[in-house]
Amino acid sequence: MEEQLWPRYFIRLSYEGGAFHGWQRQPNAISVQEVLEGALCKLLRQEKVITVGCGRTDSGVHATEFYAHFNAQVEIENTVQLVFRLNQFLPSGIAIQEIFKVGDKDHTRFDAIERGYHYYLHFHKDPFLFGRSMFYPYTLDFDRMNQAAALLVFKGDFSSFCKSGGGQKTNICDVRKAEWTKSSENQWVFHIVADRFLRNMVRAVVGTLIEVGRGKLTIEDMQQVIDKRERGAAGDSVHACGLYLTEVKYPYIQEGQYV
Repeated sequence: MEEQLWPRYFIRLSYEGGAFHGWQRQPNAISVQEVLEGALCKLLRQEKVITVGCGRTDSGVHATEFYAHFNAQVEIENTVQLVFRLNQFLPSGIAIQEIFKVGDKDHTRFDAIERGYHYYLHFHKDPFLFGRSMFYPYTLDFDRMNQAAALLVFKGDFSSFCKSGGGQKTNICDVRKAEWTKSSENQWVFHIVADRFLRNMVRAVVGTLIEVGRGKLTIEDMQQVIDKRERGAAGDSVHACGLYLTEVKYPYIQEGQYV
């Protein structure tokens, strides 16, 4: 039987990225994809299971919402039970929320119409935020940073925030939201939403906005960074530990239900 005729399933999961070298399988490092595929092989009793993720998160990046799909050789009679068994089998850093059957052509990466990320900064040392938020013990002007962030809300070329070697065919993105909000007395969070993201884009954007917040770049400088379309024009990328993939939207998933 051809693999493309096997029933296809979406997995909605989350993971703490500190223990993994990103989502994508790596030749000499442990990844979320490798661990998940190994668990599925054992529980489904398939010699090989190939998962396709909704994107590629870098080493150390977290995901509170991530989708992957796979083809099963036979119909899965009880997906709720499979979720329970997977969560027992997988390490504590990976949690499965649900598994549901989709159409044969549905694709977690190519069908996603919107993605959202959060980036967390905290300013006073906190051992409970270590590895999950970037410690930044300097004063920042978030009003100015939000003025600069507003310049990012457009559809156009984001080459200035793209790491070389990403392999994408185009650097055009439609950014629909870019905003800093205060989440606690010790923490601020940057929320950015777009139809797609380039390699390392969010971390480069945050690094550039921090330079605005420190007074090293003006609002006008931020616009020039965007217009230059050169990675060297933007600020340094921030640490992976503060970055979370938080939402992925599909046209056939509405209010958490496959339709």
